[in-house]
Amino acid sequence: MTPEELSAAVTAVLAEAVEAGELSVELPETVVVERPKSREHGDWATTVALQLAKQAGMPPRELAELLAARLRERDGIAAVDVAGPGFVNITLDAAAAGELARTIVEAGEAFGQSEALAGRTVNLEYVSANPTGPLHIGHTRWAALGDAVARLLRAAGAELTTEYYINDAGNQMGVFADSVISRMHGEDVPEGGYPGEYVVELAEEVVAARPDVVEMAREQARPIVRELAYEAQLGRIKDTLERFGVHFDVFFSEQSLHSEGKVAAAVDTLRAQGHIEDRDGAVWLRTSDFGDDKDRVLFKADGDATYFAADAAYYLSKRERGFTEKIYLLGADHHGYVARLKAIAACAGDDPEHHIEVLIGQLMSVKGAKLSKRAGNIIELDDLIDWLGADALRYTLARYPADSPIDVDPDLLRSKTNDNPVFYVQYAHARACNAAANAAAAGVDRSGFDAALLTHQTEEELLSQLGRFPSIVASAAELREPHRVARHLESLAAAYHGWYAACRMAPSVGRDGVADPVTDLNRTRLWLNDATAQVLRNGLHLLGVSAPEKM
Repeated sequence: MTPEELSAAVTAVLAEAVEAGELSVELPETVVVERPKSREHGDWATTVALQLAKQAGMPPRELAELLAARLRERDGIAAVDVAGPGFVNITLDAAAAGELARTIVEAGEAFGQSEALAGRTVNLEYVSANPTGPLHIGHTRWAALGDAVARLLRAAGAELTTEYYINDAGNQMGVFADSVISRMHGEDVPEGGYPGEYVVELAEEVVAARPDVVEMAREQARPIVRELAYEAQLGRIKDTLERFGVHFDVFFSEQSLHSEGKVAAAVDTLRAQGHIEDRDGAVWLRTSDFGDDKDRVLFKADGDATYFAADAAYYLSKRERGFTEKIYLLGADHHGYVARLKAIAACAGDDPEHHIEVLIGQLMSVKGAKLSKRAGNIIELDDLIDWLGADALRYTLARYPADSPIDVDPDLLRSKTNDNPVFYVQYAHARACNAAANAAAAGVDRSGFDAALLTHQTEEELLSQLGRFPSIVASAAELREPHRVARHLESLAAAYHGWYAACRMAPSVGRDGVADPVTDLNRTRLWLNDATAQVLRNGLHLLGVSAPEKM
């Protein structure tokens, strides 16, 4: 019996009591069941009696006793006790608890998925680095976290689109083109330009594609070089993301907002909402009406659009494309953007508490990381992948809350010990795969299953950890906190290693070299082993980390 099934059973008991006239309450959508702090108090506990007592007009403990009496009659429940002011502690019988192993194996990759966020149409934007240089350490954390959040949202049933906003408009693109042109002619980049060695490589690619550009006047060459170098650098960014296992559904061009008239249209929309003000020759959005520290200029007095105008047009574009919820993942240096982005939503007539969400993450550092030889003054993501590996990086970055700074220890990430969390979890999966292969060689298969045989203490703990996985995934998706999955996988791995040391799957072999007969206990334990491998695999996938079968 999964926690979800037990929750449904408690809800059903409440409904029965209401129908029988024993109780008058509005049934909750879901009843929360949790592991008690002490296993002596049972397998699961619920505080629903405390929550509904006032509505029911009876003492919490009396309501708990009423529910307990009905729960004791249900199949799969061995005992129900009432404790304290009205806690309901539930102990499952061995067969009901053990049945989870078969449920997981039969569900396969779908175990852990739910419809918790079904009906939610979400746009998730993250990374969104300028296309003027390589991805670096500052983008690494959001690439890992953003993709993990995306996987969680999809697992919880949300209709999701992931998006990378390409900052391909504005002065930096002109500086970028001028830097490439200077390198084409063997010159230093202009003041404030991009000095990295990668610019030399881009210049060589541009010349290879358009040899005639070298002979052009710089003004004539600039738009050609800008476009070719931009496409080449964006291609490199996409290659790096691919190496890191990060995929975007949409790469959205900022320039398209200007060329397609979206910025001007956004001003018209916001003006119609009554939040535009013309003063001092400029066009202002009164964001201070909705919590921003000051009003923002959309168009300057000289007629040029500001970056904020593009931000407003981009938000409205997401709304026009049907996304009711827009999630932005931004670095710590963008903390000031939160109020202004929410103000844009409010000015557009949306609810800033529902239609927009801005997650701010803290910085990461890596001890001993070296500046890129190609980029000169940054630590490239490609170099971090080469040095530490995508799996180690992604897992490490996913296992901490976004708002906590991270100082990565490369020696730990490269170690093959139990002190290295990603190795510990991946090794549990590899061990389960190896154990299954050894069991098969000994003649053990899954042709038999008797859940009531899984009575060892380590089996109870392992089943407990397996049963929590769906609720962990659902809460991690709702809260945008992949670290909940990572930490649960570590607890599951610990439970598996303990069970592996205590319980045999393959029959014992006597001193005479003859193996004991294969029993249903061996077969049932294989189901449990394979269920554990499946959940570890599913969890690692949600973090964008591989699940090796051998290590």
